Amino acid sequence: MKTMKSYLLMLSLMLSAAGFAQNGFIQGTLYEDNGETVPFSQVTVVETEKLLQTDLDGVFQVELPAGTYTLEFYSFGFEKKRITGIEVIAGETNLLGDVVLQQESNVIGAVTVTASADRETEQAILLQRRNATNVMDGISAARFRKVGDSDAAASMKRVVGVSVEGGKYVYVRGLGDRYTKTLLNGLDVPGLDPDRNTIQMDIFPTGIIENIIVNKTFEASLPADFTGGIVDINLKDFPEERQQTISASVGYNPNFHFNGDYLTYEGGNTDFLGFDDGTRAIPAEDNIPQFAQAVGNPNGETGQRYQDILRSFNPTMSTYQTSSLMDFSLGYSIGDMTRHDGYSQGYTFAISYKNSTEYYDEAIYGRYGLNADPSVFEMETREFQTGSFGTNNVLVSILGGYAYKTGTSKYSIKAIHLQNGERKAGIFEYYNSDQGAIFEGIQHNLEYSQRSLSNLLISGKHSYPESNWDVEWKVSPTYSILYDPDVRFTRYEIRNDDFIIGTEAGLPQRIWRNLGELNLSERVDLTKKYTAFDSDAKLQFGLSNTFKNRNYNIRSFNLNVRGGIPLTGNPDELFYEENLWPNPGTGSGTTYDAVFLPTNPNDYNAKVFNTGAYVSTNLELGVRLKGTVGVRVEHFLQLYTGQNQLGTIIYNNEEVLNNINVFPSLSLVYAADEKTNLRFSYSTTVARPSLKEISFAEIFDPLTGRTFVGGLFRDEDVNSNTVFWDGNLQSSIIQNLDFRYELYNAPGSSVSFGVFYKYFQNPIEIVQFVTLANSFQPRNVGDANLFGGEFEIRQNLSFLSEDLKSFSFNGNITYTSSRIQLSPTEYESRVNNAREGQEIDRYRPMAGQAPLVINAGFSYTGTPQTSSAGWEVGLFYNVQSSTLQYVGIVDRPDIYTVPFHSLNLNMTKTFGEDNRQKIGFKVDNILNDDRQSVFRSFNAQDQFFTSLAPGIQFSVSYSYKLD
Repeated sequence: MKTMKSYLLMLSLMLSAAGFAQNGFIQGTLYEDNGETVPFSQVTVVETEKLLQTDLDGVFQVELPAGTYTLEFYSFGFEKKRITGIEVIAGETNLLGDVVLQQESNVIGAVTVTASADRETEQAILLQRRNATNVMDGISAARFRKVGDSDAAASMKRVVGVSVEGGKYVYVRGLGDRYTKTLLNGLDVPGLDPDRNTIQMDIFPTGIIENIIVNKTFEASLPADFTGGIVDINLKDFPEERQQTISASVGYNPNFHFNGDYLTYEGGNTDFLGFDDGTRAIPAEDNIPQFAQAVGNPNGETGQRYQDILRSFNPTMSTYQTSSLMDFSLGYSIGDMTRHDGYSQGYTFAISYKNSTEYYDEAIYGRYGLNADPSVFEMETREFQTGSFGTNNVLVSILGGYAYKTGTSKYSIKAIHLQNGERKAGIFEYYNSDQGAIFEGIQHNLEYSQRSLSNLLISGKHSYPESNWDVEWKVSPTYSILYDPDVRFTRYEIRNDDFIIGTEAGLPQRIWRNLGELNLSERVDLTKKYTAFDSDAKLQFGLSNTFKNRNYNIRSFNLNVRGGIPLTGNPDELFYEENLWPNPGTGSGTTYDAVFLPTNPNDYNAKVFNTGAYVSTNLELGVRLKGTVGVRVEHFLQLYTGQNQLGTIIYNNEEVLNNINVFPSLSLVYAADEKTNLRFSYSTTVARPSLKEISFAEIFDPLTGRTFVGGLFRDEDVNSNTVFWDGNLQSSIIQNLDFRYELYNAPGSSVSFGVFYKYFQNPIEIVQFVTLANSFQPRNVGDANLFGGEFEIRQNLSFLSEDLKSFSFNGNITYTSSRIQLSPTEYESRVNNAREGQEIDRYRPMAGQAPLVINAGFSYTGTPQTSSAGWEVGLFYNVQSSTLQYVGIVDRPDIYTVPFHSLNLNMTKTFGEDNRQKIGFKVDNILNDDRQSVFRSFNAQDQFFTSLAPGIQFSVSYSYKLD
């Protein structure tokens, strides 16, 4: 009997499995015409009269036997909608994608459309932009696939008013890093470069991104510390069906790869994984004797300790030449979702590895000044170095996520870890003629930078349809590390064929930099749907808090050669055993000085407490007018522990910023007709100094010879009793006005034109330091005004001819004019150093503000069921006009960027069974343009501040969907 029951159970399971195998699924997401999802809406399978309901995200899924069906969608206040001809294949999921419901009108009956298997997420972005009350743009996962970009930075160039600096950092409306903020999943997160407001966008593979939204105007629910734009990167939760993909790519640049002159040096065994294995560890952090203490008795206890430290330094100081390898990357991702009775759950996991190599020949770094004679127009050379350097960059990214969803609640957890390591080696010819110290020499640089970011996001979303309340909460801790171990810098003066260390050339250095930052962000948002003026309305309010704690220090050792060691120009000779102190024959040799003792301005702690609260409401003020009005309050407290170089000023958890600010916002949208929007917005925002900027830090870059000076330092000439900067760095308050016209003339097509105005109170700019050569400091300067306009068109070319329906054009242009009032000190210094015939205005352009940004692109999408099916081709152009980069003062001329004309070609082809395979081909920098910045002065020839030749990059990629 027991055996019979087992057989019956097995037979029942087999029949159930067979029945399941004969069924398939239909899945999609229901949206309002304003771009928001429609939860708890009715979905009917007409043929079977089966009823179901969308969940809190507007998602529905129904299991049906193989066949063709019609679905009917209905929600109170919306017109019914039918989709016919939906095919169900046994064991497969038919993804309808986005189903959009129109607001209820006098139309009787249901709107009927034919089913499509394509998910037009780019259309969803346009829909969201069209119906948002604030000015926003964005780019979707579908767009990533279309243009073939491998990382988020490349794709951001397609967004109107956006430019990408250095292939990594996003600027919106031409405003620099200070005025652009990056969020990850809606929360504050530091990037791999914690000194920037924006994250390195190239660290995010497009395969893990759902979409990127760019808010260009402020609403109360957003953080207030942005002005140009806030970029929100939303990572994927889980796919709508099982997906498993492997990918690989290779890249070749004639300037960079298979070059026998490539420079590198012997590193650690784990450099290829993006971190140092201890090869570059600091020889000592505690109980470090100075040379002066040890020289008296080399055999004493202090002398022996000194020699142990000296001999613990890694002896490698020089580069070597080898042939550079091509770029390559590997990636793997997997995700799935399962639905059960009453709940669903899903996961996603992705890992990628990128290894890239660059080699810059004839790189130039210069420093120029004005001649003391005002009749001399040409600038004089003060420092000039030209040479070659190579870099090898490794980036590893790992993403994992899990989500659990019921009909009214959703819980998710996501974790991402980014590991980045960069090894750099260079040799330069060096010339100096500053302040009478005229000499020529040769410079060697060895560097390694290790960066990591670990982020965890825990979030929940709950809906209470009976009471029309929604609650969403998020908690996200992030820990980021910047570790630059054993940066090595050696400069020889060459005089009469002799190599000399010290004197004018300066002493060789070994530098260790450490930064650890904990960032904890949390927020809760509550939304109440209600009725006002006989229309639907929403009341939103919430709380947010961000805590940051940064510990930073730099420890450096100066090397000196005491006595008669013969020098040949090979830096390795400094650590030859026979040349180390004490040399048995002479008692002299290479020594070190621990320059971070007894006081170290580069050892500091900084904390930030930023608490925010907001309330806002969305209203429909008639049939065509809607708007959002809100107010946000933020209390920002920044504490600092550190000291200046002399140890005469010591801060211990001192308040360096303590502000409570109110940020009002108003956004109005007038729908002139069903295709046209007119927008207006007003808001107040803030730009705050970074943690590094409010400090006493003096951060030296050995490669360029430039030094960043913290904003707490005073810059004053004691001889003339002139104070160029008082060390009191404050936040900037900005008033913003925006107006925009939008025309959505066809699905996926739009035209928009906007104008904007901004007023800056106490803007912060990077100004050249007067009393320290080749140094730069953040300072508040005079108030500023900015006027701008932007135009965008997205247009399919089928309106010209049906034969061109596979072609589309996307172009945008942003023009701005900025004017900043010179401070009395800056104006006086410019007058005193003016050239003959030069008139000094009391106004100049803002630093970091590009007057012109242009993006343009042509794309081709192959037509299904033709020989061109699966082809995607795009040609994209981007340029940013010459921009004031660093402000000049006294005899330091202004520094401007030179326009970089970026022209890139992307081609992809999907093929094989179910289009599982994709191959891509890219060409970057087709015009072979150089990245340059120049010193610029009245009636003088521009002189290089920086000049690098990135060359033309070719790459091929391949991906395969395993599921």
